[in-house]
Amino acid sequence: MEPSRFKDLNLPFRILLGPGPSMVSPRVLRALAHPPVGYLDPEILAVMADLKELLRYTFKTENEFTIPISGTGTAGMETAIANFVEPGDRVLTAVNGFFGKRLADMASRYGAQVERLERPWGEIFTPEDFDAALKGGGYRLVTLVHGETSTGTVQTRVAEIAEVVHRHGALLVLDTVASLGGVPVDVDGWDVDICYSGSQKCLSAPPGLAPFTANARAMEVFGQRQSRVTNWYLDIQGLSQYWLEPHKYHHTGPINMFYALREALRLGAEEGIEARWKRHRSVAEALWAGLENLGLPPRVPEEYRMASLTTPQLPDGIDEAAIRRRLLDDYNIEIAGGFGPLAGQIWRIGLMGFSARRENVTLLLAALGELL
Repeated sequence: MEPSRFKDLNLPFRILLGPGPSMVSPRVLRALAHPPVGYLDPEILAVMADLKELLRYTFKTENEFTIPISGTGTAGMETAIANFVEPGDRVLTAVNGFFGKRLADMASRYGAQVERLERPWGEIFTPEDFDAALKGGGYRLVTLVHGETSTGTVQTRVAEIAEVVHRHGALLVLDTVASLGGVPVDVDGWDVDICYSGSQKCLSAPPGLAPFTANARAMEVFGQRQSRVTNWYLDIQGLSQYWLEPHKYHHTGPINMFYALREALRLGAEEGIEARWKRHRSVAEALWAGLENLGLPPRVPEEYRMASLTTPQLPDGIDEAAIRRRLLDDYNIEIAGGFGPLAGQIWRIGLMGFSARRENVTLLLAALGELL
């Protein structure tokens, strides 16, 4: 082997306007570059304490069990399923896009009796949908994707849905991978039992951590499990002994990612969570207006359109993949195409975290205007 054939990395600085990852602040990159320390070093325990406090602020919760899971957003999803589903449990999964479908698949792999509450891709659910589906009771878990990355929808009336779910004796799992930090999320105000996200979207840290929170109701259900959690790595009993007192070894956490997420969350706290939501909305509205002028109206109705991810409806005959490639090659801008039943019909344009900037909207609209 010739070591010289492995060149130095010289990656371009992309303008990331897809569904994730988002662009990362220079402050977060500087934090990421700090030297690692041991996973039980007093300094890292202080960083971990900051992470828990900052995540509670961002989730709008007082839940004691609020930590980042080591892994991407899908690890947060699997933590929710692995710990709160036992073989034979009835689980209702709301499926109106790709990630609702993933939750259903995951729950079935843990032995759940999975039933799907379905809507076409691009629509959302009502509390009445859940009330009808849960009649008869006997459900352990209900899963709902708040911001569906495959379609650009954001689920409204979450608090009402949670009330229906609890009235029928189940726990509510809410996926906020594409929404936390960019769209209003209120875990305690909505009475959500289990909620998870990802570090790489509206929080604008690199991929690698999955913010996770579970309330007292969920932890009580967890404590009544009749079987051992079949996923060792994501078992919250073991994770809690590392993240909470007495801080026992569980696994070697991604120390530098702890630094990065702490700084990303600190940026969010400095801006203020409500101000951050307003910024995402304002920038998204500028994008929506510009897309309308280009003849690319957003596919999702405005009342449930996600500010952090827009899906413009493409005209017939457009070579959408070729235009995306030109955006990347000529303008250094990345956006994504649709997939599943929306393949070829939409683009997915993300304005998330550090990427949600008015200058990025102006650049993208100008580039699309030239290419179209």
